[in-house]
Amino acid sequence: MSPCQEHVLRSGPGKFKQWVIGRLRAALPAIFALLRAVWPIAKIGKTHLVSLHDDVREVMLTDCAFEVPYGTKLKVLMEGQTVFVGMRDSPGYRSQLDRLQSLARKGDMERLAAAAQERAEEIVSAAEGELEVVDTLFRTVTFDVLEEYFGVTPPREGDMRVWSTRMFEYQFLASDKSLKDEILQLAPSLLRHIEDIIQGRLANGDDSEDDYLGRALAKQRENAQDWDDLFIRTMLSALMIGGPPQPPMVLPQAIEQLLRRPGALATAHEAATKGDEELVFGHIFEALRFDPISPILPRKATRDYIIAEGTRRAHKVSKGDTVVVAIQSAMSDPRRIPAPKEFIPTRQHWEYMHFGLGLHECFGRHINRAIFPAICMPLLRRKNLRRAEGPGGHLSFKGLFPAELKVRFDR
Repeated sequence: MSPCQEHVLRSGPGKFKQWVIGRLRAALPAIFALLRAVWPIAKIGKTHLVSLHDDVREVMLTDCAFEVPYGTKLKVLMEGQTVFVGMRDSPGYRSQLDRLQSLARKGDMERLAAAAQERAEEIVSAAEGELEVVDTLFRTVTFDVLEEYFGVTPPREGDMRVWSTRMFEYQFLASDKSLKDEILQLAPSLLRHIEDIIQGRLANGDDSEDDYLGRALAKQRENAQDWDDLFIRTMLSALMIGGPPQPPMVLPQAIEQLLRRPGALATAHEAATKGDEELVFGHIFEALRFDPISPILPRKATRDYIIAEGTRRAHKVSKGDTVVVAIQSAMSDPRRIPAPKEFIPTRQHWEYMHFGLGLHECFGRHINRAIFPAICMPLLRRKNLRRAEGPGGHLSFKGLFPAELKVRFDR
C-alpha cells in the first residue's frame, strides 16, 4: 500500500475486526436471501430491516414518511448551515436544489468524461504493466477532474483527499470519537479554504463560467440575495464532501467483481476496446449489484406508517423508528429482478438502486454516470488484465473503504 493511500484513509480496525467485517460482507447475499424468504420486514427493537424489492422502493419513494438521518451531521460540517442532502421536502429544499441544478450546462458530462478518460489514460499508459488502482488511478483521476469542474483548487496546507474522505465517512458511515475530533478540525479548514477561493475570485473579477464556482459568482452579480457567499460556500463544500470520495470507493469493488468473473471481464474488455461507454457502464453497474457501495441505507420514520399495506406482510412502523432499506437485497430479489444470480450488463435501469430513489436520489448521479466508464475504459481495454501476484492482487479494505487493489496487464 502506498504511503499516499495510508494517509488518505484512517488506520481502520484491527486485523480480526476487519476479518469479521469482510466475512459479514461476503455473507450478506445469503443473509438477505433468508430474510426475503422468512422475515421480509425484520424488526429488532425500534429498527426495521426491509429486504424485498417492492418494500424497499416503497420506503425510499415515500419521502413524506421516511427522512434521511444526515441533517444533524451536516450542520456540524457546515457550521450550522442546512444542506438539501439532509433536508425534508420543503420550499427551502426545492430552492437549494433548483439553484444548484441551474449551474449545470449542456455538454458538461461530455467534458467531464473526456477529461477523466484522458487523465486515466495518462496514468495507465505510464504504468509498467502493473498498477495499484484505488489511489493511483481512481482517487487521483476523480479529485483532479472534479476539483477543476467545481472550481475548488487544492489547499496549500492540507490534503483535499483527506478532508473530503474523512468528512464523507463522518456524514454517511461513522461517528466514533476519534473521527469526530478530526472533523472538528477538518470541517472548518475546508470552509475557510473555500471562502478564500471565493474571495480571491471576487477580487480578481473572475466569474468565468468554466466551472461551478464561476457560474455561481455570475449568478451572484444578477441576484446577490439568492447567491450570497455563504450559500455558495456551503454548496461547494457539500459537493466536495459528497462527490470525489465516491468513485474511489465504488470502482475498486466493480473491478474486483469483474476479476472474479473471466467471462464478464472479457466482454468488458471488448466493450472498452470498441469505445462503447454505455456497455462499459453496464458492466460496472452490474458488477456493483453484487457488491454495492452501500448494501443498506437508513431512514427515520416521521410518522406512523404501514409498509406493504394490504398484503400478508403488512408491517407497522412507528414515528421515530429507524428503517433500514437493504438495497443489495432488493437488487437481487427474484420476484422483480430477472435471473438475479447471473451477470447481465444490459439490465434495465430500474433494476438498480445504486444512486438511491426518490427525494434524495444522489445529486451526483449524472457526474458518476459520466466518469465511471471514462476512468475504467483505459484500464479495461488493456490486454490480459489480471490480478497482480500476492495479497495486493485482491481488493483489501480499511474499515468500509477499499484500500488497495493491484492489477497487471500486457503493455
